[in-house]
Amino acid sequence: MKSNKKKIGITLGDPGGIGPEIIDAALSRQDVKDLAEFIVIDKDKFLGKSDKINAKRSYEYLLKSVELIKNQKIDAIVTGPVSKDRISLMQPFTGQTEFFANSFDVSKQDVGMMFIADSLKVLIATRHIPLKEVSCNITRKKIYCDIKRVDNALKGIFKIKSPVIGICGLNPHAGENGKIGKEELTEIIPAIKQAKQDDAIEVKGPIPADVIFRKDQSKQFDAIIAMYHDQALSALKAMYFNKLVNLTIGLPFIRTSPAHGTAFDIAGKNQADESSMCAAIKLAVKLMRNRKV
Repeated sequence: MKSNKKKIGITLGDPGGIGPEIIDAALSRQDVKDLAEFIVIDKDKFLGKSDKINAKRSYEYLLKSVELIKNQKIDAIVTGPVSKDRISLMQPFTGQTEFFANSFDVSKQDVGMMFIADSLKVLIATRHIPLKEVSCNITRKKIYCDIKRVDNALKGIFKIKSPVIGICGLNPHAGENGKIGKEELTEIIPAIKQAKQDDAIEVKGPIPADVIFRKDQSKQFDAIIAMYHDQALSALKAMYFNKLVNLTIGLPFIRTSPAHGTAFDIAGKNQADESSMCAAIKLAVKLMRNRKV
């Protein structure tokens, strides 16, 4: 009898990292292995120090996953961790998020990195850029588009009918009315007002980043938009390191990944924790089911 289970492709990541270990461990767990049909891309294992061969293989796994999903051989992709700097020695490569956007002709500005743990969902407005470049990338248009993108994702793939979105400030104390930076006044607040007036989106802020991630605050929101990478990830990884998942929103399919790196230093030592990979797989299955509703 033909299986009705969805098919999930899992890229191995860098073979010299912990990807092979956490994938094997995750797929051996009873609460994971029966959720879907899994296709691991590729099953070879070369534990050890990352080198050009492993970087090349990790990139080839990504190419294969694109081929499979475009040919409808798989329904979603879960990616293992790769070494961006190693791959970028061979060719331009800023990350897996941008790789998938480019592979599906989606503007890099139209995809987003949303980090998820339990009920907390956080989009970062700017991704892997130097801290000195963050301010000039926080524009009214950018934040407004991110608010709409998050609202669409919450309604479309999370099936939340009337979501509430919280917005971080960029500066300490959200700028204190312009005393500690003007970006809140000139860019963030106008974007919030535009989203409320033009799109009837329920959005609140800007709220200081040292406050919004407290549980009594964050539970008021269906999602939070942070202004830069470490503003969100420092708090999230401190609280949820072993269960945090990275979801790419804006793609025509579900793509998730564990929110940690290759961990070359512990690869092959039986120390890697597969919890984040398990969470990434479970979220991919859940969101695929949501899309059918």
